Amino acid sequence: MSLPVRWIRLLTVLLAVVFAAAAYTIRAVLDGPIEQYSGAALSGAIVYTIVIFIRPRISPLIAGPVSVAYCWLIEFAQLTPVPAALSGHSWFARQLVGAQFDLVDVAWYPVGVIALFAVHWYLRARTRTRPQPDVR
Repeated sequence: MSLPVRWIRLLTVLLAVVFAAAAYTIRAVLDGPIEQYSGAALSGAIVYTIVIFIRPRISPLIAGPVSVAYCWLIEFAQLTPVPAALSGHSWFARQLVGAQFDLVDVAWYPVGVIALFAVHWYLRARTRTRPQPDVR
């Protein structure tokens, strides 16, 4: 049995809120590499939930690469002056596009996506392989 689209969307919103809360909590409590790496991984996870929100029936084989590609696009855009200029004017813009390129983030976005990809893959496989009733 698969979930109705409205429940999938509700779950993705809840997950995104949980991931954002985790990222901000880690940022407030910790400092150093764990803060940075977890922030990038959780950002990748949030993007994955947004992709699922937009297309609830999307395959993980598409959702995963789209999520990572989007994260990388935003990160590499930080090599231009545009994100830094936007971030200088708005806290919200800084959260969305960042301000400074970091090659380490490029490696950590997929970490957050892979975990959700695996769960998504498992749930889809589980709902597609329902046992058939015995008709003898």
